[in-house]
Amino acid sequence: MTAPDDARWMHAALALAARGLGRVAPNPAVGCMIVAQGRAVGRGWTQPGGRPHAERVALDRAGTAARGADVYVTLEPCAHYGKTPPCADALIAAGVARVICPLTDPDRRVAGRGFARLRAAGITVDVGLMADAAAALNIGFLMRHSAGRPHLTLKLAATLDGRIATATGESQWISGPEARAEAHLLRARSDAILVGAGTVIADDPALNVRLPGMEDRSPIPVILSAQARAPLTLALVRDAPRRGTMMVHGPDAPPARLAALGGAGVRCLAAPLGADGRLSLAGAMQALGAAGITRAMCEGGGSIAAALLAEDLVDELVWVSAGMLIGAEGVAGVGPLGLRRLADAPRFARTEARSVGADLLSRWVREG
Repeated sequence: MTAPDDARWMHAALALAARGLGRVAPNPAVGCMIVAQGRAVGRGWTQPGGRPHAERVALDRAGTAARGADVYVTLEPCAHYGKTPPCADALIAAGVARVICPLTDPDRRVAGRGFARLRAAGITVDVGLMADAAAALNIGFLMRHSAGRPHLTLKLAATLDGRIATATGESQWISGPEARAEAHLLRARSDAILVGAGTVIADDPALNVRLPGMEDRSPIPVILSAQARAPLTLALVRDAPRRGTMMVHGPDAPPARLAALGGAGVRCLAAPLGADGRLSLAGAMQALGAAGITRAMCEGGGSIAAALLAEDLVDELVWVSAGMLIGAEGVAGVGPLGLRRLADAPRFARTEARSVGADLLSRWVREG
């Protein structure tokens, strides 16, 4: 049974959890508030790398004040031994009275066992408060366990007529500085950022986060190339030991090329080819899921955007519209999809629309 202030404290726990987004994979981003007599006595969120867990951080801060307290935690406390002892056992040892939690952990090592262990110890467990908000925050973790792949966000900055560059390739800058800052924030909350080999070779991008104070939150760059095309001189390859750069390649990529990339610190992941002989993006996403990636994003051009949409892999679309027109000769934000019927078009439901400087940012989630 929920108490009048439960929503307030759970909202605070969810805000704490969000601090871990993009930094804790393959673990979930969890927040925890410990409350005694209406006062917060401990708070924590999952730390970079996934350890320590939010509950452990909050308990350490609360100390003896945790005895008899209420605990608001955004995902079921773990019940298995990994790099650290189970958080359920830590809560029991601390003597907490009640645990309020939105969601059961889908990890088969937990999956209700944490709640059962708490209840067996006489702790009251309330499940379900703000479940939708908690699921939205950890959608990547949940998707990796349900579908075997990370949640994917496609971000595009385009003109009013859907163009991302002129016919000569000029694209800097279609969107304004405020919208570009939003893109960097999206990067900071992602585990990985996808890019095709053609873009990497042509542009040699850094794909990092350049927001003040958040430079250490750059996502893992993932290069997609059936033949593992990526010169060792590229920034993403040179920075591989620091950035954790990955290459997702096809089964017949040249072994010498893979060995050279591996020697440079690039982690190479194999994926199958599709019926068209190109790298299967669905297979690539499965490979990334197996590698522990939970939240991926793509800022790619029209070709990769179309390919991701065609394989039904785009879970969220972030579209920035700039107040200019380029015309039909410009480069389309989404390449050919080969549609013959309107009924076959990918459909999205808008969840947000707001002004960002001079531009309009809208968010859309896949229907169905």
